Amino acid sequence: MLMRRYEMPWRRAYELYAGGVWAVAMVFFAAVGAAGWLPLPLAAPLALLCLVMGLLRIAQAMNVLVLRASLGGRSIQVVSTTALAGWCKNPADVFLGFGFEWRPVHSQRLYELAKVDFREFAVSPRLLGWLGHDSHPQPEAEIGLPYIHGVEPREVPLHRPLQNFEGGTLLVGTTQSGKGVALATLITQAVKRGDVVIVIDPKNSRRLRRVVERACEDYREPDTFMEFHPAFPEKGVRLDFTFNWQKPTEIASRIQSIMPPDTAGAFSAFGWDAVNVVVQGLVELEERPNLVKLTKYIEGGIEPVLEASLRRFYDAKLGAGWRETPDMKKMLHDAHRGNMKRPSEAASADLMAFVAYYEHHVAQSQRSKVLDAQVRTFRHNREHYQKITANLLPVLSMLTSGDLGRSLSPDPFDADDTRPIMNFEKIERAGHVLYMCLDSLPDPSVATAIGALALADQAARAGMRYNLGVCRRISLFVDEVSNVINLPLIEILNKGAEGGIFATCAMQTLADLSKRLGSEDAARMALGNLNNLIALRTKDRPTQDFVVETFGKTAIHTMRVGLSSGADAHLGDFSSSYSTQLTESFEEMVPAEVLGKLPNLQYFASVSGGRIIKGRFPILDPDPPAASAGLATT
Repeated sequence: MLMRRYEMPWRRAYELYAGGVWAVAMVFFAAVGAAGWLPLPLAAPLALLCLVMGLLRIAQAMNVLVLRASLGGRSIQVVSTTALAGWCKNPADVFLGFGFEWRPVHSQRLYELAKVDFREFAVSPRLLGWLGHDSHPQPEAEIGLPYIHGVEPREVPLHRPLQNFEGGTLLVGTTQSGKGVALATLITQAVKRGDVVIVIDPKNSRRLRRVVERACEDYREPDTFMEFHPAFPEKGVRLDFTFNWQKPTEIASRIQSIMPPDTAGAFSAFGWDAVNVVVQGLVELEERPNLVKLTKYIEGGIEPVLEASLRRFYDAKLGAGWRETPDMKKMLHDAHRGNMKRPSEAASADLMAFVAYYEHHVAQSQRSKVLDAQVRTFRHNREHYQKITANLLPVLSMLTSGDLGRSLSPDPFDADDTRPIMNFEKIERAGHVLYMCLDSLPDPSVATAIGALALADQAARAGMRYNLGVCRRISLFVDEVSNVINLPLIEILNKGAEGGIFATCAMQTLADLSKRLGSEDAARMALGNLNNLIALRTKDRPTQDFVVETFGKTAIHTMRVGLSSGADAHLGDFSSSYSTQLTESFEEMVPAEVLGKLPNLQYFASVSGGRIIKGRFPILDPDPPAASAGLATT
């Protein structure tokens, strides 16, 4: 049973010699039968038997030669958007390039190749062309070993059902291995399907941006494509990440998600409370909160919000003439004479009187929790308040300074600013495609804060969709996920599928994610929410181990040959022995070291609940030459 399953194709095609012998035998029997040297009824069946055996042996030899010829691999292909559309006709499928399903026989061939020099068994790739196979081998100058993809000579367009990608997809690969090309292929299909597409690109890839823009030109209405770039705010849209919420506390939670973590959590908790007090006060005053207002009242003090809130409260509770009541008049008189100690320079005499009246003359049953929180903040020691909000203010200051402040806290009444004001709800309802560049190279801190805040807003929007029902499918693509990952993104990966969000995250190494989240266990926990894995060339060993663990193991057969000889004491006497042993052991489906030798754009993937495929992505050219028919090979 084991012998029938064992295969060793990396050898000479000895079957070809046997086929030649059978061919000579066929000619011999045909000749002797025609010459009458052998009765024709006997010669004809013998010649036919030799013909059948010869064809069988030649077919076996051709299988070996074709497999050896495929060791040249496949060259990188450049395709146009028109050509890609031909492979993406069914919107219920996802096109994953070209390749084949990886089976145990391919693992066996790969392990056998590790024992030999594959160049010794190379055969001209023209043989593949003669037999109708793709005969475009990988050039010697390209990165990676060609035989990894050549263990299977027949490749086909790879498609998997779209519903299999609801659980999220992880795209992992080292620098320049092809993550951008893979994202371009997946994003183009999402645009073609009519999804709401949100792309978060920390480093601003011009090629990827142009591909997304071209997809919108081909498959969507004009003005569907929108972009956001912190360095070029005049070219893009204004985004309001505090527009959509069901409860005011959601805004404080979003701000908390972009704050730097602290060990005890006390500073983070107080930062949340500081933001929440301001948000609740603005909502009570029927003002829409934004980042600029939050920064103003947290840094400068709650006094303006508190004074306006108390005036509104007294108008409602005491009527229009509340300033003329005896108790209030006394409080105002004492405050203006300086008899009340002010906790800060921003506190006016009127505010001191209003607060004193609220504390001494308003019954507990009539008080407002929103006002109680504002008064508590107002009475808090100013120096201590600044210390415990020290990790909050730098983040808010980064997001509200200069042109970025006008982009993230848009003023709808600014007639001089004609840029569209967008939020994720408007983007979703109109079916837009948003390309967010974070500009992380010159300013990584701001890029991280913007990306994390955008994901926090998207997570809140996912919760609304979950509560109110899914309208349109959202395809979320996050490149360099280690730069922006936070708890809201993990929540999207964990629960976003039921909210209609298909997330695809790209990263380089597990170590990058571990550094961002604090430990490798936390990184693995986050990645455990992604059901599909596409692994391009990966050099980092822990990342390789993570990938091969996902692929699992298979049985690998190993043949051991023993040969011994010896001479006895008597002249001419000797002994010899020959033994063959076939053993089976469970090894990794894909050896870890192979992941570091993959050519550009080639990958191993675990999709659809454990189906292993070996594939390669074509480069999508958004602006091909006019004479191009759609497919070119480089």
